[in-house]
Amino acid sequence: MPELDQYLQACVECKGSDLHVASESPVYVRQLGRLTPITQPLSVADCERMIFEVLEPAEAERIKTEWEVDTAYTMSNGERFRVNAYRQRKGWDAVFRHFSSQVPSIDGLGLPPILKKFSDANQGLILITGPGRSGKSTTCAALVDHMNSESDEHIITIEDPIEYIHQRKKSLVNQRSVGPHTASFSAALRSALREDPDIIMVGEMRDYETMSLALTAAETGHLVIGTLHTGSAAATVSRVVNLFPAAEQAQAIASLSESLVGIVSQRLLVNADGLSMVPAFEILVNSLAMANTIRSEEYHKIPSMIATGGSSGMQTMEVAIKGLVAAKKITQAQADEILAEEA
Repeated sequence: MPELDQYLQACVECKGSDLHVASESPVYVRQLGRLTPITQPLSVADCERMIFEVLEPAEAERIKTEWEVDTAYTMSNGERFRVNAYRQRKGWDAVFRHFSSQVPSIDGLGLPPILKKFSDANQGLILITGPGRSGKSTTCAALVDHMNSESDEHIITIEDPIEYIHQRKKSLVNQRSVGPHTASFSAALRSALREDPDIIMVGEMRDYETMSLALTAAETGHLVIGTLHTGSAAATVSRVVNLFPAAEQAQAIASLSESLVGIVSQRLLVNADGLSMVPAFEILVNSLAMANTIRSEEYHKIPSMIATGGSSGMQTMEVAIKGLVAAKKITQAQADEILAEEA
């Protein structure tokens, strides 16, 4: 009888990012961005059994009426996975996104040093952006770990589900998951403002209410870290503003220009050796000039301001990619292809 943990362990050992368990289909592992089958097709019954084994009773009941559920699963060896289980034409399927059992560090991930400076801010908004599977959650976890290690703060994370488990170091860390612990990101964020937080990490900012509350929190003495699915810093600014109704956009622009600490837009690229992934980062630092540009809605100027802002820690994606080529972490052919896409 197929056992889920043996497939999950195979995903861990081959450094896969995701495991797909699908009815009447092989089990697939995503490695370096590509899906590879690792079994023969599984029966509908086997898939259903394995998927329901990882669901809590309340989740198992909810998925029978809502047809999908997000949760997390921890193997006996401590390896953690984010789980999305859902119903499709042939039966029950699930995708397991792997997260290391160890909370990553900024230095260990090779993240830009400017992130440590961002985390030293007393208040404001830090946005981590990028497409799916670009490592946003891992970057957020590294930021939280750095602040947990360096400061005596109250840190609240709001996630769906909880991914990396943060143990107390110097800070008090409380982690809440949408579903088991709160009704929504916005409900948890509204409640967090009454829970004496210093730092709030919001796993997703994809609607007006969540973003509005995040800006309010950032303006009232809290440091807020959030993620968005955008491809560049300029696109991120535009997306934040466009989450608001037209009548409220002027105030949102003013709030964002004042509260923004910085934006990190990232993507993961296949290393030149073809065996691992390497991150590339575009970095926006909210200087006085940048704040004025945002306030005046001249978003088209943001890329050129980033390009000329290297002395303050800013970096374009083009510079990041060329740096990876110089360090022989990716090939020139890869760089040319990526830069052609960016153009």
